[in-house]
Amino acid sequence: MSNLIIEKLLAKTNRTDLPKFVPGDTVRVQVKIKEGDKERLQAFEGVVIARNNGPQASFTVRKISFGHGVERIFPVNSKVVDKVDLVRSSRVRRAKLYYLRGLKGKAARLRDVERERPSAAAPATT
Repeated sequence: MSNLIIEKLLAKTNRTDLPKFVPGDTVRVQVKIKEGDKERLQAFEGVVIARNNGPQASFTVRKISFGHGVERIFPVNSKVVDKVDLVRSSRVRRAKLYYLRGLKGKAARLRDVERERPSAAAPATT
């Protein structure tokens, strides 16, 4: 009984506006930054190295900034995440790409693959 109530409450907060992306994809996450009384968007672009599903779903994005690896974990249903853009898709054979932490330069490259991306101009078919 209580599980049904929890599922109904979580279903109301689930986001449906984010694109489908998997580990290995390069994404650009628009994050809301609040500075004083002003709010602005800041982009964080990198490779998705992990995706956790469930009621508190999240994804981890890794990028190299000035020679240092930077990772950030984003909750999927958070209001801090304004928009996620799919930049590039890559073919990987793992669900978690933690091995990229130990690689750098050309060794950390991922093989690109063409995937169908939903275009903004095309209407959704139902």
